[in-house]
Amino acid sequence: MASFSLSTLPWKTQLAIFVGLALGAAGVFYYFHEMPAQARIAVHEKEIAGVQTQIEKGAATARQLPEFRQKVADLQTRLESLRPILPDEKDAADLLRRVHTLAMQSNLTILGFRPQSVNTRTLHAEWPINLELEGTYHNLGLFLDRVSKVPRIINVSGLVIEARSDPQPNATITVKCTATTFVLIDAPAAAPEAGKKTRAKAPKKS
Repeated sequence: MASFSLSTLPWKTQLAIFVGLALGAAGVFYYFHEMPAQARIAVHEKEIAGVQTQIEKGAATARQLPEFRQKVADLQTRLESLRPILPDEKDAADLLRRVHTLAMQSNLTILGFRPQSVNTRTLHAEWPINLELEGTYHNLGLFLDRVSKVPRIINVSGLVIEARSDPQPNATITVKCTATTFVLIDAPAAAPEAGKKTRAKAPKKS
């Protein structure tokens, strides 16, 4: 059997074979090495782009940090300015009793004085009481004027005035309303660390 040798083929055929082998090797290299490498590069480029986006967002936040700090300082200042007119919980009951006293001092007869459930908000709680009063327009005006001059906030709402069917010199109207005071809720104090709760025990004497 005759042996096959490329050297016996025409040079054009030899060239075509070499070109075909080179193209096949290039295709194998591209498919098994270049394409996976490009896919890994694309993944890394995407990760880099994501990191760069996060860096840009962080830099933008950092640039706004002084503005945020100023806003926090302004809000803290406003909160401190409101503290004198917003009672804490221990003062709220006294403040509601003051409303009762103001009504009596205004010559209004108190027909009903019913504290309602407390409404808790984010930073404050609302302490409402339903009032039912009897007196004259002058007495009512005097009462509302005195309430408005109380240093702490007391909001009178839902005012309903009805003329009495049998008016008396000191009782021509009946009044229903809700007086609400607002109690500032302080942020809960941070719990002490566990290590601070326990004291080190003295070593036992032998």
